Amino acid sequence: MTENCPPLPPAAVAPSAIEENSLAWLALTLTEGLGPMRIWRAVRAVGSAEAVLRLPLTQLEGLRLPAVAAQSIASGRSRAAAEKEWEQVQQAGGTLVCPDDENYPQRLLEIFDPPSMLWVRGPASLLREPGIAVVGTRHPTPYGSGMAQMLARDLAAHGLVILSGMARGVDTAAHKGALEARCGNSPGRTVAVWGTGIDVIYPKENKRLAEDILAAGGVLLSEYPMGTFPAPQNFPIRNRILSGMSVGVLVIEASENSGTRITARCALEQNREVFAVPGNVTSKNSWGPNTLIKQGAKLVATWEDVWEELPTQIRVAVEDRMGAASFAAPEASLFSTPDLPGDQALVYAALTPDQPRQLDELVDELDGKLGSPEIFTALFELELAGKVRAMPGKNYVKTF
Repeated sequence: MTENCPPLPPAAVAPSAIEENSLAWLALTLTEGLGPMRIWRAVRAVGSAEAVLRLPLTQLEGLRLPAVAAQSIASGRSRAAAEKEWEQVQQAGGTLVCPDDENYPQRLLEIFDPPSMLWVRGPASLLREPGIAVVGTRHPTPYGSGMAQMLARDLAAHGLVILSGMARGVDTAAHKGALEARCGNSPGRTVAVWGTGIDVIYPKENKRLAEDILAAGGVLLSEYPMGTFPAPQNFPIRNRILSGMSVGVLVIEASENSGTRITARCALEQNREVFAVPGNVTSKNSWGPNTLIKQGAKLVATWEDVWEELPTQIRVAVEDRMGAASFAAPEASLFSTPDLPGDQALVYAALTPDQPRQLDELVDELDGKLGSPEIFTALFELELAGKVRAMPGKNYVKTF
């Protein structure tokens, strides 16, 4: 069910150089019986993670820690486990980011139960930059995956980091869209928040995607230790990180019982903006976004719909970094038609982005205008150009 990530070159910092404060946070995070809330209460009561680690057993018990946790800390077992974990992180080319680290996302500190430690592969500084979480069903329609890819691409091209969970479906499309963007002279940047350890890829078919994210300067992020397998309960828990790190959450296709509802609820509780792409009211995947829109979520059709709702200070900061010229060019409409040669234009016009068209239907519709060989050739050229996507059963849809 899982597959290990290929190791990156070892980090330049030796294991012995890790700050004691970070090691203390790690020790508390790995202690049996402690979750983020208990850790935060103990650290606030004493003043620092290091101070908690130095307390004798009686004082640890006075902090109302579970007996097993207090004994693990007092005996040094937690510290030993942290040193071992740090070595494994280094060997995998990763790093650790504790709440006192300058790279710990400040927005994440605003939520009710921020993680006490983040495991990171890729440049941790990316976690400080403003981003939009793109979430949705694992079983999207062509329309849903196309919209996720298009919106992620456009938002990433305008300087925003795309956050998602790298699950099948909408998440995967969002990451791929971000990687297709050109942000200045660099690829768009994206952060994948996992429900496994940063050395365990899930789903395994996204191994290449994980490698592409790292190669493009993106980040793989988790609050779980190395080797953590994909337990079902991990994924709803990690959703609070997706919403907590983001400026807003964009929902694209989600059924009534979708886990995406958890992320949207977290966003509302964390006072984040909620955006939604409307869908066909007869489709079960449209229940989530359409319901959110009825409840006040911002309806989104293009990247500008997200951009105009962002806080002014974030827009100004991104525009300063990207340059005003990046935002001055007119944007293409969802319904614009690319400049195509005659045969390709006719075939392209007969397709839609939300409803696959079967090859025989196209041949019948274009009878008298194009013959079968011309249609086959036009479809092949359009697919090579990325304007049409072939689906099983000789079905075709437009791409956005």
